[in-house]
Amino acid sequence: MIGKNIYELRKRKGITLTELADRSKVSKSYLSNIERRLNKNPSIQVIEKIALVLDVEVKALLSNKLESEHLEVEKEWVEFVVELKRLGINKEIIHEYRELIEFIKWKKSETGNQE
Repeated sequence: MIGKNIYELRKRKGITLTELADRSKVSKSYLSNIERRLNKNPSIQVIEKIALVLDVEVKALLSNKLESEHLEVEKEWVEFVVELKRLGINKEIIHEYRELIEFIKWKKSETGNQE
């Protein structure tokens, strides 16, 4: 659980294992062992260092909640893809809509109407 949460948060924030190791002052191999669940019980001091770098509370690393949050995000994406397919937009042509999406994002940022 701890290892999976660290891995998920690290990936979400775009931090490499090396960066996390350098910034937390925890060895890369030790962090890797935690993420791969070879070390399931890191000390609270190590967890605090990691939480500080990931900018989360310690309880976020100890919680089962991250897994359920991840499932909700996945469900949201699945529903989005199903809607695209229903509209006849498949993965082979989705790139054709990129310019339109970028224009809409730009227009919203210009008018201050972001959702």
